[in-house]
Amino acid sequence: MKKRVIVWFRNDLRLQDNEALYSACQEADSIIPVYCFDVRHFRKTQLYGFPKTGIHRAKCLIETVRDLRLSLKEIGGDLIVAYGKPEEIIYSLAKYHEVDAVYCQEEVCSEEIQVEKRLERNLESIEVDIDYFWGSTLYHYDDLPMDPKQLPNVFTMFRKEVEQKSSIRDLFPIPEQISLVPNLEVGSIPNLKDLGFEQTLSPSPKSVLPFKGGETAALLRLKHYFWEGDRLQVYKETRNGLLGADYSSKFSPWLALGCISPRQIYHEVKHYEMTRISNQSTYWLIFELIWRDYFRFITLKYGNALFKAGGIKAAHKIGSEKMELFQKWANGETGIPFIDANMQELNATGFMSNRGRQNVASFLVKDMNLHWRMGAEYFESLLIDYDPCSNYGNWNYVAGIGNDPRENRYFNVLKQASKYDPYGDYVKHWLPHLSVLPSTRIHEPYLLKPTEQTYLKLRLGTDYPNPCINIHSWKARKAKS
Repeated sequence: MKKRVIVWFRNDLRLQDNEALYSACQEADSIIPVYCFDVRHFRKTQLYGFPKTGIHRAKCLIETVRDLRLSLKEIGGDLIVAYGKPEEIIYSLAKYHEVDAVYCQEEVCSEEIQVEKRLERNLESIEVDIDYFWGSTLYHYDDLPMDPKQLPNVFTMFRKEVEQKSSIRDLFPIPEQISLVPNLEVGSIPNLKDLGFEQTLSPSPKSVLPFKGGETAALLRLKHYFWEGDRLQVYKETRNGLLGADYSSKFSPWLALGCISPRQIYHEVKHYEMTRISNQSTYWLIFELIWRDYFRFITLKYGNALFKAGGIKAAHKIGSEKMELFQKWANGETGIPFIDANMQELNATGFMSNRGRQNVASFLVKDMNLHWRMGAEYFESLLIDYDPCSNYGNWNYVAGIGNDPRENRYFNVLKQASKYDPYGDYVKHWLPHLSVLPSTRIHEPYLLKPTEQTYLKLRLGTDYPNPCINIHSWKARKAKS
């Protein structure tokens, strides 16, 4: 009897190292590749009503799905694209085409798991199996040296354990040929307007990198960063940069959508080490991939606690939810140029450096005393590399309710600005109206003399915002930090 399988693409939008796709092509006589634009992803966030998927990430997603369809066509396949609820779409396809099973990547967060459970119930009614494949981490779930429920609460302990006792699996190859179920209606890929966005989107000329979604773009980025630009050998020294395309790898948007797997990056690092150089920088990129793994496995351990007010520590520290104050942070109008420049970059491009994220998050929670979930949901809305485990795991960490062994971690924004943007080049890039300021005042315009403030206002045509926090108590606190 011939076997038919639906391959449901989720956050694994690639051909290389895709076990669900590869297994389906090996085990089934014909397959139905499917991607569902989940209607719920284009509504509002749960607590504060931000767009759940912002326009920058939506653009990357559309580009990624388009690239996936083209790649599947190159090996004889195609991609069914639909807009709605995956549990209903997949069920309808399975019933209509009389398939035997659904193959898909396993997810770990509650929203995705709820979709899985509803789909399982629907498929059970027509006696169709659903098989899950683990493909989102560097270390496979089955290869961990501990049960995820016993995962150490300190990253270093986890890292040492997996590095000593686990190994990285080989890649799954791209299928040579796909046999499609006949008479498929593949559907059209939606544009931004179809997904509810009123405006079009052009890349910001100020963006550090013109990100484009898809496996093709991901592989080109990998080739450029490792081989053409030869930047991997200095990754550890440059990764905290703020300006330019190559201060860091910037693989995160493609990892988030599964356009490239962490295993593929790892094996490319190993190839680089064998043919060019092996040093702290080459290891450090793998180190960052292990951090990404850690947040995903922590989510398995703690479940929804990651998203609750008290985080995984079930803490009782609840910040304010003053929306007017929050909007100053979100709009890049705090009166602190280093914070404002980073938020302007996020709003304009959907991306921000890791150094920037740590600073704006710490400023929101520790200096503005606002609830960390306001920032987490805002990042969820805007980031093109949004991943629920990494996003909420990092916000837990910064808010002091996550996996940070150091109590009351605090980022001194002025010290950070002077260290990572000593001449104000980053601030001037995103806040060009402050370019008239000398480097000694670029990060602290509130220290200008009255005559200097008048001159600045004349140049700007308006006032730069006053600091939204009490600078006197802030500077006193910083003197102790």
